[in-house]
Amino acid sequence: MLDNTHEDWTARAANLSIRGQAFIDGKFVDAASGKTFDSINPANGEVLAQVAEGDAEDINRAVAAGRKAFEDGRWSRMAPGDRKAILLKLADLIRSNLEEMALLDSLDMGKLVTDAVTIDAPGSAHFFQWYAEAIDKIYDEVAPTGPGDLALVSRVPLGVVGAVTPWNFPLDMATWKGAAALAAGNSVVLKPAEQSPLSALRLAELAAEAGVPDGVFNVVPGFGVTAGKALGLHMDVDCLAFTGSTAIGKMFMQYSGQSNLKQVWPETGGKSPNLIFADCEDLDAAADMAAFGIFFNQGEVCSANSRLYVERSIKDVFVEKMIARAQAMQPGDPLDPASKMGAIVDEKQTQGIMRFVEEGKKTANLVAGGERVTIDGKGCFIAPTIFDDVSHDNPLARDEIFGPVLSVIPFDSENEAVTMANDSIYGLAASVWTDNLSRACRVSDKLMVGTVSVNTVDALSAQTPFGGMKQSGFGRDLSLHSLEKYTALKTTWIKYKA
Repeated sequence: MLDNTHEDWTARAANLSIRGQAFIDGKFVDAASGKTFDSINPANGEVLAQVAEGDAEDINRAVAAGRKAFEDGRWSRMAPGDRKAILLKLADLIRSNLEEMALLDSLDMGKLVTDAVTIDAPGSAHFFQWYAEAIDKIYDEVAPTGPGDLALVSRVPLGVVGAVTPWNFPLDMATWKGAAALAAGNSVVLKPAEQSPLSALRLAELAAEAGVPDGVFNVVPGFGVTAGKALGLHMDVDCLAFTGSTAIGKMFMQYSGQSNLKQVWPETGGKSPNLIFADCEDLDAAADMAAFGIFFNQGEVCSANSRLYVERSIKDVFVEKMIARAQAMQPGDPLDPASKMGAIVDEKQTQGIMRFVEEGKKTANLVAGGERVTIDGKGCFIAPTIFDDVSHDNPLARDEIFGPVLSVIPFDSENEAVTMANDSIYGLAASVWTDNLSRACRVSDKLMVGTVSVNTVDALSAQTPFGGMKQSGFGRDLSLHSLEKYTALKTTWIKYKA
């Protein structure tokens, strides 16, 4: 890795070559309409690139390419070991282009380049490698039958998988969907968020370089109301994997019913609770991770620990610790390694967060942050913000803000904490801090969420499924379980003379 000073990253960004065309059937192409839209750097408002504005016609072209590739078997019937080798090469290519991939995400959506180069981009390479290694280790089944019968149960790829991914982790989310779908033998049509399409387009180029055949991995940038909707309604898409807001997830469910009953796997909103009990011995560690859980990636994380429930006897002490950490995590230029937080993705999201903050000032006790800031007079930045003594029915505690805004809510008993934590339309993740093993197990069992992290926050790995309950959706990314949504069970029953 090269030197990583602010000046180094700025110089690399200035020399970055960016492709903005759609990637369909193995090549970069303009949108059928010829339209483009601006990819804007939220840290300074500058235009990074003109990006192809794909619409229904471009989705049609991409799906047709994916279908042809699937039907002729160039990928779907390729030997497992050969598919594995290609995806392993793709993982290596991501590692070889780590700084470039990190810069694309940092410039496109405002995340810290240091996070992108140490967490996001290496994670993407790791997930491609992990699913590649799984390809030739998944076995089919032989069902128990009587003499003269042989019943084979196989997992087979579905066909064309549509993937619609969010802007907060552009490369990672493209990988979480794409790596598993490709490993299972499907063709993929990816519609990245219009706010952050650049790394997905470069990923498609690297996939082709690795040997993924033409038509197997397609990327169509564009807007949700055109390209996204067209993908959701397409009669020749067999499965739609989505990460984003609950409202849009519900729309994709409707699109399925209006079209071909394609499988839809939504991973949607969150309002994750973080429960701090008085028997947690290391409150500094809990505060460090609580700050990470809400301020990492500017709070633009679906599983962000945005509801902080603290036992009343330690609440004041813990809030002081949180204030100190918030004050030490002020935003700065995303390309500066000294910065602790980056930029909010765009002006619309920034204004939406600030509306919550301004309303919150009227109903709760603002103890840190609460203001929009600029860097050199530019950019979409918000100071890490903490509201204390938030009412449980306050929108600060109910709605997904998707920004660096923390709501602190006191509790007096374990049952009260669990009841409030579960009293949400969301059920994506939760954290519990206690040194009482019985309490840790008891509370974890009662929390209605997809992942409970005990004495840490937001724990995940390639080996464990990620997804939620309730209106956080029922899709699961990561682990071998995610392969289930991209495959179908097929029975082949053979009669023979015993």
